[in-house]
Amino acid sequence: MIDDRNETASSHQYDGIGVWDRTSNLTAWTAVLGDRRGTADVSPYAAAARATDLSGLPPTFVDAGAAEVFRDEAVAFASAIWAAGGDAELHVWGGAFHGFYDIAPESAVARACVAARESWLERLLSR
Repeated sequence: MIDDRNETASSHQYDGIGVWDRTSNLTAWTAVLGDRRGTADVSPYAAAARATDLSGLPPTFVDAGAAEVFRDEAVAFASAIWAAGGDAELHVWGGAFHGFYDIAPESAVARACVAARESWLERLLSR
């Protein structure tokens, strides 16, 4: 949940579908930002996708399910980190919905997701 604007294809695609959909996202952003949601008055400290300079960020792990509202903003954020010369690892889990690793932790995709996170952290800490 890094972009309060909800303008991505996936934010429209997953409207009324899934455990966290477009309406859930709009409701949550309104709770956080009030009337500022979606306006130019949103700080990048409140919505990370608003940042214009991502240089200097620490290595970042980004993942999302391919079948969820956050998919496209996660991809855009990782891409922006790379464009700024940063280090990001991005995973988009095919067929996965928001919270899949908590709701179905024994599924093959959840096990792969947790393994990827742990592997990234191990590599990061061994540098």
